[in-house]
Formats: sequence, structure tokens, C-alpha cells
Amino acid sequence: MTSQRLIDLHDGWWLAEAPAGVDGAALAALPADVWLPAAVPGTAHGALLAAGRIPDPFYGRNELDVRWVAERRWVWKLAFDGGELAAREELVFEGLDTYCTVWLNGEQLLQTDNMFVPQRVDVRERLRPGRNELLLCFDPALAEARKVEAVHGKRALWNGDSARLHARKAQYHFGWDWGPELVTCGPWRAVRRDSASGRIAELQCRANVAVVQRAATLNVSAVLAGAGTRCVFELLDPEGRSVALCSVPAAGPALATLAVPDAQLWWPRGLGSQPLYTLVATLQDDGGQVLAQERRRIGLRCLRLVQDEVAGEAGRSFHFEVNGRDFFAGGANWIPDDSLLERITPARYRERVAQAAAANMAMLRIWGGGVYEHEAFYEACDELGILVWQDFMFACGLYPANEAFQASVRAEAQAQVKRLRHHACLALWCGNNEDYMLAESQGLAGPGIPAERFEARAIYERLLPEVCAALDPDRPYWPGSPFTPGDGVSSSDATVGDRHSWEVWHQQMLPYQRYGDVQARFVSEFGMQSMPSLALFESVLPEEERFPESRTVQWHNKAGSAAGPDGHRRLAVYQADNLRVGPTLAEHVYATQFVQAEAMRVAYQDFRRRWQRPGARAVGGALVWQLNDCWPVTSWALIDSAGTPKPAWHAVRRALAPLAVAVRLEAGQARLAVMNGSRADASVDLQLRVFAMDGRPLASAALPQRVAAGCSGEVVQALPLFDEPVVAELRALAADGSEQARDCAWTEPFKFYSLGGARLDIALDGGQLLLTADRPVKGLWLSGNGLVLADNFIDLVPGAARAIACEIAQSFDLQAVAVDHAVRRMTSWQLEEVNFRRNG
Repeated sequence: MTSQRLIDLHDGWWLAEAPAGVDGAALAALPADVWLPAAVPGTAHGALLAAGRIPDPFYGRNELDVRWVAERRWVWKLAFDGGELAAREELVFEGLDTYCTVWLNGEQLLQTDNMFVPQRVDVRERLRPGRNELLLCFDPALAEARKVEAVHGKRALWNGDSARLHARKAQYHFGWDWGPELVTCGPWRAVRRDSASGRIAELQCRANVAVVQRAATLNVSAVLAGAGTRCVFELLDPEGRSVALCSVPAAGPALATLAVPDAQLWWPRGLGSQPLYTLVATLQDDGGQVLAQERRRIGLRCLRLVQDEVAGEAGRSFHFEVNGRDFFAGGANWIPDDSLLERITPARYRERVAQAAAANMAMLRIWGGGVYEHEAFYEACDELGILVWQDFMFACGLYPANEAFQASVRAEAQAQVKRLRHHACLALWCGNNEDYMLAESQGLAGPGIPAERFEARAIYERLLPEVCAALDPDRPYWPGSPFTPGDGVSSSDATVGDRHSWEVWHQQMLPYQRYGDVQARFVSEFGMQSMPSLALFESVLPEEERFPESRTVQWHNKAGSAAGPDGHRRLAVYQADNLRVGPTLAEHVYATQFVQAEAMRVAYQDFRRRWQRPGARAVGGALVWQLNDCWPVTSWALIDSAGTPKPAWHAVRRALAPLAVAVRLEAGQARLAVMNGSRADASVDLQLRVFAMDGRPLASAALPQRVAAGCSGEVVQALPLFDEPVVAELRALAADGSEQARDCAWTEPFKFYSLGGARLDIALDGGQLLLTADRPVKGLWLSGNGLVLADNFIDLVPGAARAIACEIAQSFDLQAVAVDHAVRRMTSWQLEEVNFRRNG
């Protein structure tokens, strides 16, 4: 038993608009009919939406109709019974968004201006045994930020209102090139009462792991508050058995060393398992009564950021090594999964991270314009082996560095580093997103420019690394993304550091087929837009607006440049360069998703094939922009906001598989690559077949290939010079003949083809679909209620049936499967026949 009581204060809240100039007791006395029920954690937008006072901001262009919410003051009110008071009584606010004043029983407790800094207030002398009343009043964030901006001046930025740079608030709330402008306010994280005689204020565990010996030493420390005479540290293994125990006096910081002789190592996904130990710290009194207890799940691993020479090339590598084994960090960027943060449940976090894991991703980068995510996100990453690149919350702007701003940032960084440092998944702290790029664009950074002209370097190169060195010294810190080490150098250098390769889509709008030209030592951003799933898109479009050129369709594409929104134009160029597209919204959804999937296939393959032998790690990782969406939108996401994976998700999953292959058609030859990300050498037989578009076989070759563990290899196969469009299929077969990987390359662009029909046969045979076609089929997309496929967006060539594992509901109707592919979605490309049948 423990005497500590952590009481959630989440039920019974009310919300009202707070008139200007009214505070404290006067707010509590607002008439009863102005108050609405409100959820905590929550936002004003969320409460008003639940009460039917505002329309769904994601539907149509309702975003415009709810802007008034962000312009008002809002007050939350809670009455609660104090009951029996403990020796220590504190109110804990884990997140107040953003400019908030708090009163308890009419007395002001605190004021906040940073949504990322949790607050803890001693209320022992203010709390009553009977009725207590808590008030939280939030001033409009944009208006408050503009007051600060008026003092410190406007600054350059990309996306949103310039005042956002002065507000320590989720920057995407002010509008981004993929998200709406919804400037929320409210208690966005938990509000609690901490009632106890003692507390473990801080708990830190530094692990020294000897990989070869499979042993670990844990140096544990705890900062204690209140009563208590002893602190007991216990380590439980992944099965819950006690493997180490130490009891120390509770005087000053409690320090202990725990030895783990037979350590189970934590590995990133694809390299091993993810065993998690539990560290338990218990504060006790003289009689052994438990006054407070804290638990942390930890993984025992040794992580290093490696920047070594690259054989035969300029610069240095940028890649990660875990437990002495380096690996290609394929993954994605993560943005907040909703504009209303309170709606993201632990289950939804788990689902999204599981989708990343299912796509064979090993890393997610939490982008600096969002939030430090909920504990559920990091727990899922710990359990599923997804490493996290963690930005601090600065994005696309020239942030101030005045004394007050730096003090707020320091408190924020200290709180978040202490909160997250125990997670095995956490790989790197990063100072910002694209702020060095922004400074370069304004002539404030780069070759020959004094460092002091870019004042936020005081944050990224002094303040934040100081905090990380003091509180989490065993984890690497990186000043920004992208960043190139050395004074006065360009952040776009492809030979060192990380890089955002936006020459495709942004900048020159290079064809996606040229991703190989924009490689870097670590490509931390790149991407191609597409529309969300048709069902999701239609759910937010008024019926009269469900056509590709409608105003609302364009509204749901926020991408733009200094000249204004132009995402729809860029999207049209990439479609026009590659496909013939029909007039309907469904055809545009398919076409944009087709282009995105092909772009991702090319990008990941061209980046990953440069991860060759040790000492020749020319590209150390690739993180697509972006994994997920916060609302129904045309964006760079692989998964739309309904959680539906797009075709690109399947392309990425195949390209990042433990064993993957790639084929490229060139004049008179095919370039073949085998990428082996596993811990074992791979011996495969490569089978290359080339077909004409009418299904005639034109050439074939068989090549045995051996690729060392964690390496990539390439081979060139001579081919005849074809005078017609062709399709090349490359398969990797194991010794028993089973298929390990597959890829197809087509003569491009696709829009020039005019084909006759293909006959497609789809058979349901037990737990799989068997697909056969008498002619090549590109981008076959199957969907149906009750149908879950292990693979989709499939290329078919004549020959043996392609087996796709599937799950089907009992009520599933095979005849209702929707068949979509490039042939169907381009003029004059029609299937002659689709046959459905069940075997057995």
C-alpha cells in the first residue's frame, strides 16, 4: 500500500466565454446558462464542437467559420471536494495551452505562457476539506503573441502568422502547408491533485551496457521531496522477476548502482527483440510504509551517432549504430495526429506506430512544429522497436533569443528531457526544423556570415545542448534539421550531416525519377503529395464540390510558396508528366496516389542501395515527409487522417523490407540492387524477366547473388535494345524456390502507352488471393468491405499466380471487390475481363 494519492481532476468541468476585463471571482459568478460541459484534457474548440455550438472545422471550408473561437477568452471551472487533506497537497497541470491564469478558491495560483511546461503548485494552505473551486482562464494565443511581437519585432518565417514565433505553443496550430489554422486553447493534458506526505520528484537511470559481455550497470538517482527515510530501487526483468535491489538513505539525491549480469539487449525493429525492464523507485518511512513510488520502463542498449569517412567520397557519414551494429534508418516524419490533441487516444497512437512498424520502418522523427508527444507514443515505440528522432519545438522561423524567451525555453527543455530520457526508443535530440535553412534564405547564416546575425543559435548551439548534456548526457544532440557541421556552411550540403531533399516537389520540381540525384548522408525529409482516400475525401466535401477542381478540394491542399497556395498546380504537373487522368475525383485520387507511390518506391530504393558495406555508408537513412495527417487533406502523408494507408505505404513497406530488391531499366541493360537489412548474410537467386506490353516474353536472366548482413549490393545485366515499351520484373528467390522480394520497372512515362485489355483472374483460396493476368498490369489496387490485404498496389506480369495473404470478414462478398489500376484509370486502358472465383 502507498499513502500517495494521484487524483485525476478530469470530470465535472464547465466552459464559458470569459468577458474582457473579468477575472477571478467574477468569472466564477458568470450566469449558469453560459456554461457548457467540457472535457479535460480538452480544448475550447472540442467543447464547443461537442455541444453543437460550432460546425466540424474539417468539413468543407468550416475552418473559416470557427476562427472566432481563437479570438475569445475562455474559462474552465471545476468544483471538487477536498476531503481529508494530506501533509503535502499539490495541483499538477501537465499542459496548459497557452496563456493561462489559474485561480483556486478565488486566489490566483499562477500564470503560464508555455504549453510545453508542466506546472506543479503547493496548495496545502489554500485547499479546503470541503468544496473547492478551480478556474482556468485562457487568453487568445494569437492576440497575446502579437503583443510580444510588438515589443520584440516581426521576424521571417515559413507558414502561419509571424507572431507564432514568440509563442511557446504548437506552431502548426497557426496553420501549415498541410494543416488548418485552428489556434486552440485549454488544459490539453492532465490536471491532477497530488496528495501525499512524500514524492519522488525526479528519477534518472543511466545504463552502461557491455554488449559483448551482455552485462549492464545502471546508475540510478532520485530527487526526493517531503517525508521519507529510505529509497528502495528495484529492477524487474521483462518477465517481471526481480534481478537487482538496493536500499539507500533518503538524504539528498538518492544514488544507487544496480548490476545486471545477464542483460537482455533492446534492438531496433528488424535487428532483434525489444525486451523492456522496469525500474521501480519506492520512498518509505521508518516503518516501511510506502509514501511514493515511480516506475520507468527501460531498454538496455548502446546507441551511437556515427560520422565516419565514406570510402571514395567526400565528407563523412551520418548513421546510427545500436549495440555495435550499424543499420539503415528508414522511416518517416511524424506530425500531431489531430488538430485537436485531446482526441488522440493511446489506442490511436498505438495504431499509428504499429502502422509504421508494419511498413518496416525503424525510425520516426517528431517534427519541431508540433508537440512533445504523449507518453503512449513513446511507449509504443519502445515496444515495437521504432527509434525516435526528437526535435525541440522550433520550426521554419527566426525565433527570438531575448532573456525571457530563453528562460521559458530552458524550463521547457528541462521538463521534456527529464520526462522522456528513460525511453529506449529515443535516439537523438535535435534543436529545430529548418531554422538554419530559413536563416540562410534571409542572408543571416551561411558562408562568410557572422554567427551573431542568427541570434537563435544561442538556443540551438548553447542552451539546448547544455540542458541535454546536464540531464541526458548519453544521448546525441544535433543542432537542427537539416544541419551541416562547421561555421558558415550551407545546410544543403549533401556530403555531411542531414539534409532535406526537396528538389523533387519543391524547388526545381525535379521528376521523381531523379531522386538518386538528391541523395545525402541522411535524408531527413523528402516527399510527394497525394490526395487522401476517396471515402475520407468525400466525407468532408459537400456533394456539389466533389470534383477535382472545386474550391473546397483546393482548400484541402494547403501547400504553397511565398506566392501563395500552389499545391494543386504542382500536383497537376506531376500527374501530367506521368499519367493520363480522367475527369472524376476518383480518378484524381488514384492518379495522385499512384504518382506518390512510384515516387516513394524510387526514393527509398535509390537511397537504400547507397547503404553498402561498412566504411561505404553513403546514405545512412531516409525519413519521408510524412507518415500521418492531422485532418482530411491532400498532403505528403502515407496514411490519411482516417488511418487508411495509401498505395505509397505499400511501396515503402516493400522497399524497406529486411530483404528488398530494385530494378532500373537503362539503355541496353538493367541495373539490379539487393538490399539486405538483416543480421544474417543472404544468398538469393535473382530472376529477371522482361515482357512486352502485350505479354510477350522478351528476355530473361538468372543471377545468383550473395549480400552480406546489413549491406546492399548491385549488379548490371545486359539486355537487348528494345524498340517498344517493356516491363522488367525482378524476383529474389531463396534456395527452396520461395519468393523473398520482388520489384518491377516499366518504360516511362506511363501516359504514352495505349494498351489492349488484360484478362485478370482473382481467386480466393483459403487465406490468400491468387492473382493472374495475361498481360502486364500496373498498380493494381483492391479494396472491399471486410477485406484486409497483406499487400496492395501490385504490379502483375504473365506467369504463375501472385499470392497475397488476406483476412476476410464472414460476410465478405468477393464479387464486390473494387478493382483499380493504372490501366483502368487512364483513357483507353480498360480491362477486358475480371474473373472472380473461390477455390474449394
